[in-house]
Amino acid sequence: MKSEWRLFGGISLFLFAAAAAYGWWTGHDATTGHHTDWVGTTALILAGLLCLMCGGFFWFVSRRIDPRPEDREDGEIREGVGEVGFFSPGSYCPFGMALSSVIAGIGIAYWQPWLLAVGLIAVIMSSGALLFEYFTGTRKEH
Repeated sequence: MKSEWRLFGGISLFLFAAAAAYGWWTGHDATTGHHTDWVGTTALILAGLLCLMCGGFFWFVSRRIDPRPEDREDGEIREGVGEVGFFSPGSYCPFGMALSSVIAGIGIAYWQPWLLAVGLIAVIMSSGALLFEYFTGTRKEH
């Protein structure tokens, strides 16, 4: 996890530097005295905060787990061999989530509260279906 938090930390530093440079570059309009572009500066700051949040999470996790082979200087490639995890061979749930997100987006675009509500309920149901797709229960008999 050491490499991940360093990566996200470096990206967040770059984004904060880019936000400062962009804010200075757009500067103030000489005729009106107002700042010309708040949106770009705000977007860069928020993107930097998001990367900082991800980097902070990885840093927090990296302190509590044993170092992985890619985090150690003496790590070998063969140490990382083994099962990575379970990956779904195929699922229709992401399509359902995308479709329900489109419905909710159309509800927002045309400001139809009923369509927005239907879309949000469908998003919750489809994300729950994705989450519990392979859940067999805690009381399943072997």
